[in-house]
Amino acid sequence: MVSFTTSSWIAMFRGAIDEIRGHHSLLSELDSVGGDGDHGTTMNRAMASIEKVLDAAAPQTVEKLLNDVGWAILGVDGGAIGPLLGMFFVSMAAKLQEKTPVDNLDWAAVFKAGLAGVREQTQAQPGDKTLIDALLPAVDTLAEKLMDSLSPEEALHSSAVAAAEGAEQTATMQARFGRAKHIKEKSIGSRDPGATSVALLFRGFEKGLKDHA
Repeated sequence: MVSFTTSSWIAMFRGAIDEIRGHHSLLSELDSVGGDGDHGTTMNRAMASIEKVLDAAAPQTVEKLLNDVGWAILGVDGGAIGPLLGMFFVSMAAKLQEKTPVDNLDWAAVFKAGLAGVREQTQAQPGDKTLIDALLPAVDTLAEKLMDSLSPEEALHSSAVAAAEGAEQTATMQARFGRAKHIKEKSIGSRDPGATSVALLFRGFEKGLKDHA
C-alpha cells in the first residue's frame, strides 16, 4: 500500500501540474462565460509556483512540502483560486504539525483540516457554483474511503470521481460568487472553472500516485 509520503506527494503534485497544463485552455474558456477568461492562465502560474517548490531542494517532511506549496500558491494573482487552494495545503500542513499521521484515520483528519481552512476563507456553500462544489465531495469522499480502510490509491480514485461529478453539476447552477454572479441565470449551462480546476487537481493526484506506486 502506497502511503502519503513526501515522495508520493511530489508525484501527486507533478500529476496535478500535468492535468492543469493539459486543460488550461478549457479553464480559460469556462471562465470567459462570466469572468475575464484568464483562469487557465492563473492556474498555469499556480502550477509553475508548485513546480519551483518541487524542483528546489527536496523538503524532508510532508508538512514542509505542503506548507511550501500552499504559500507559493497563496501569492498567485488572478482571483480567489490561488488564496483558497493555498489555504487548503497550508491548513493541511498545520494539522500535520499537530500530529504525524500513522494511519488512514489521521490522514482523513488532515484532508478535512484542509477543507476547513478553505471554508473559513469563503462564504460559498454547496450549490453556489464555486470550487466548494468539487472540493467538498472530493475531501468528504476521500476521508470516508480512508476511514473505510481503503488504500490511498483507491481512496483517491473515488475522490477524483466525486470531484469530477461535483464540477459537472455546477453546469446546472447559477453563480452566486465571483464575476459570474453578475450575469445571473446566464451562468447556467457551463461548468465553474474553479470547481473544474479542483477536479483536475484530484485527477492529477490520482494519476501521480498511481504512477508512483
